[in-house]
Amino acid sequence: MSDNISNRVLLVEDSPIYERIITGHLRNWGFEATTAQDGEEAWELLQQPNSPRLVLMDWVMPKMDGVELCRRLRKLPSAFPYTYTLLLTGKDSRADLLKAMEAGVDDYLAKPFDDLELKARLLAGKRVIDLQNQLLAARESLRYAASYDHLTGLMNRKEVMEALARELARSKRDKSPLAIAMIDIDHFKKVNDDLGHVFGDAALKEVARRFQAQLRVYDSIGRVGGEELLVVFPGCDLTSALIRMDQIRGLVCSKPVTAMGKSRVVSVSIGVAVADGKEPLDINDLLHQADLGLYEAKRSGRNRVESVEWVTESKFALAGVTQ
Repeated sequence: MSDNISNRVLLVEDSPIYERIITGHLRNWGFEATTAQDGEEAWELLQQPNSPRLVLMDWVMPKMDGVELCRRLRKLPSAFPYTYTLLLTGKDSRADLLKAMEAGVDDYLAKPFDDLELKARLLAGKRVIDLQNQLLAARESLRYAASYDHLTGLMNRKEVMEALARELARSKRDKSPLAIAMIDIDHFKKVNDDLGHVFGDAALKEVARRFQAQLRVYDSIGRVGGEELLVVFPGCDLTSALIRMDQIRGLVCSKPVTAMGKSRVVSVSIGVAVADGKEPLDINDLLHQADLGLYEAKRSGRNRVESVEWVTESKFALAGVTQ
């Protein structure tokens, strides 16, 4: 059997004889066995990260019986992975079977049991866990694809705009500043024309990586266009944002991008805008303000950081420039 989490079994058994017999079978069949002596010990173990997902347990146990343990497992939040439960018991009436199933038990085997039947039941449980792992991996893959850019690994436009909307609402609520930066790779078409689109993709990925490596854990960065990135800086005023962006701009162009045996220094132009959390400024105004700063950076020679300051509801004026 392959070595994965579905091969790990928690055996909850208070009989030393049954524990020794079943543990020996599990190891012979390729399972990794962990043991607990009573229901409470098992309950503590099953709430830990990376706990076994297959549970083989007796019905009658000290402190907490197997049916009650299963009831508790089924009440765990959905964030917890599913645990497959196989109940071993001397009780074999239909009423007992119904009680166990109503508590959420997945399978039921009466003692004394046949070794091969136990193995078959465990293999069925393992398949259930394997299938759930595959479904969870597929769901995570879809979630990632819906939220992140496949080339750069940054947030996609939708995700970073949602992050900006959340932070702008927080800025208004807390009366705290919020800075954003619109970033564009200089002469990116020429990079693609001269060195090819594969090199252009590598350059975009490397620029994204250099930016992301310099940001705080609570900053957000996403790809919003072909070669355009958007950075969101919570709690950052204009001066701090200009200085930080100029530092990263310098780092981006300080070392050439190398890919496929080719090399070129790549620079960026950046427009910065800030909402102070006090004056009314919606998300479109803030983005437009950053765009104007970006246009000014390009007009002024590129490879620089510019900003414009808010004047009225619909007008902007050129503000400080860093280079």
